[in-house]
Amino acid sequence: MKKAILASSLMLLSATSWAATTSCEDLKTKIETKLAGKGVSNYSLEVAPKGTETKERVVGNCDGGKNIIIYHKTAAKKAAA
Repeated sequence: MKKAILASSLMLLSATSWAATTSCEDLKTKIETKLAGKGVSNYSLEVAPKGTETKERVVGNCDGGKNIIIYHKTAAKKAAA
């Protein structure tokens, strides 16, 4: 009985982690959609390998934790006079 519970728990855990693997482009699109919905502009998102040193904000990880998505705030463009 204990073996059956352990086996089913392990299968559930592996299925959950497999489903949590998100491609970087899919996650980047989801983040861009959320930012647009909040009215955020003047930014860029960069996909970089995990462990990349940055002073910017890391807003997600993707490809099973192999990459991170970095949020860069950019300067607002000045209107022409």
